[in-house]
Amino acid sequence: MISVSSGMDVDRNRSSSPNSRTPRLGPSRLSSSRIRSSSSSCFSLWYRRKRTKVLLSLIALLALFFFVNYVMLLRLQHQQDLPHPLPKSSLRSSLSISIQGKSNKNSTKKKPQKGNYARMLALAAHALAENKREPKDLWQEPLVPASSWTPCSDQRNWEPNEGSNGYILVTANGGINQQRVAVCNAVVVARLLNSTLVIPKFMYSSVWRDTSQFGDIYQEEHFINNLTPDIRIVRELPKKLQSLDLEAIGSVVTDVDMGKEAKPSFYLKHILPIILKNQVVHFIGFGNRLAFDPIPFELQRLRCRCNFHALQFVPRIQETAGLLLKRLRGHAGLIGPLDRHLVGPFGELNLEKSEKSSKKASKYLALHLRFEIDMVAHSLCEFGGGEEERKELEAYREIHFPALALLKNTTKLPSPSELRSEGLCPLTPEESILMLAALGFKRQTNIFVAGSNLYGGRSRLAALTSLYPKLVTKENLLSSAELEPFANYSSQLAALDFIGCAASDAFAMTDSGSQLSSLVSGYRIYYGGGRMPTIRPNKRRLASIFMKNSTIEWRVFEQRMRKAVRQTKHVQTRPKARSVYRYPRCKECMCRTI
Repeated sequence: MISVSSGMDVDRNRSSSPNSRTPRLGPSRLSSSRIRSSSSSCFSLWYRRKRTKVLLSLIALLALFFFVNYVMLLRLQHQQDLPHPLPKSSLRSSLSISIQGKSNKNSTKKKPQKGNYARMLALAAHALAENKREPKDLWQEPLVPASSWTPCSDQRNWEPNEGSNGYILVTANGGINQQRVAVCNAVVVARLLNSTLVIPKFMYSSVWRDTSQFGDIYQEEHFINNLTPDIRIVRELPKKLQSLDLEAIGSVVTDVDMGKEAKPSFYLKHILPIILKNQVVHFIGFGNRLAFDPIPFELQRLRCRCNFHALQFVPRIQETAGLLLKRLRGHAGLIGPLDRHLVGPFGELNLEKSEKSSKKASKYLALHLRFEIDMVAHSLCEFGGGEEERKELEAYREIHFPALALLKNTTKLPSPSELRSEGLCPLTPEESILMLAALGFKRQTNIFVAGSNLYGGRSRLAALTSLYPKLVTKENLLSSAELEPFANYSSQLAALDFIGCAASDAFAMTDSGSQLSSLVSGYRIYYGGGRMPTIRPNKRRLASIFMKNSTIEWRVFEQRMRKAVRQTKHVQTRPKARSVYRYPRCKECMCRTI
């Protein structure tokens, strides 16, 4: 029996014997396949190596790109930390920031409050470093429609008022801007009631802590002379009336006794009988207590005449403000379109003292940051300070706004996030500076900041100074000796801010409800001749943009911000029932030439 293994051996031997060779006719199909497989494998290996090199090259380029960006930002921050030399009188010489911090010790210890904007601030810094060209309309407003309106409220079409019915006393509350509005409203009421106006007095406020009176801020003589063709004005009550107990005889009228923006009919019905009976009435507070519509034409014109012509700052404020404007522009040989109305003869005096120079005066942007603690507390919003901020603002409300604090504790009010989404919160310094960067203002823009006593102190301005190093306030443009006469007089210091903002080449407000911003923008419209642009952000639209700060790309942010602000730059006439102080483009205040 033959085994299987031996059979296999027999077959192997047969195939290997010489007699059993088979003729070779060329490579077999199997050997060709092996050759093709080998060449394909070599090509595949070469391709993988090539692809790896390309990927490594791309990774290296991306790493280099991010490294260069990092170095640029690092150099940018390093330059901001370097001290700036201070040459002689020049705006560029004083472009270091020295903002007053809050007197509250707790506030000065706070860390910089960037909220959720660290990412956006970094993107803004990168965009500013590219130094792109500014948009053409950045420093302009629509010239043709804007310049067609000219001031004419100084024109009259009536006889002087004898003021024979009695006397009107006014003790106006609030800050300088609220008091200014109250004064002009009192002038109109005096004409309406054929009464004599006593030079108004200003109420001391625990918020403003200023003892300034009318004559410390405005020129009394000019005020009386300018309005003499309209009403009778005296400096004090007759002696026979000074001894009267006005409250006892029912001649005291507070804001509680009358609603906001009362119509002329209210005064004729309720106030005139008091004057006829007691010969005097005393308005206490008098904040926004006269409606803007319906008002007879000549009375509305008188309102404008008071605000734009009769109220001029006293010489010492004008003189110091003239120095401020000179240093803001970095050149004394320039008089702005509003200087004559704001600083009187001191603008021309600076021009006479200046040396002949071919140096071009610098443009500057004025920014009013309405972010003082009173505004922050009254808004009921939150600004990234956590529990410490909430407790501090609540304590402030308890002292200065007790009625608001009581309302907050007893009534369900909108949440801070709801208030913000409705545009009811003031813009923070971070939001304000992001807006300016998105609009296209260059990093080297000269910026004058009004309202420098910000909530949070110096730390709150970190975003501003990091992006715009040429940022100044009156405190570091004027010497201590020049500011000393105004120390502890917040209203007089606010007058300097008013002038610095009104005379600027462009003005940016951050809160449309601010009296200073409203009065400044109206003043620029009235006297600006269509060449004094004002940025009026719609906070509700801006809120919807800022809500996406954690994901939005800078290009998209820039486009949306410019569109939102551009829509507010159109020239419009005064809407019905709106302030003539803010919107003077109306037939009562200005005349249209086209």
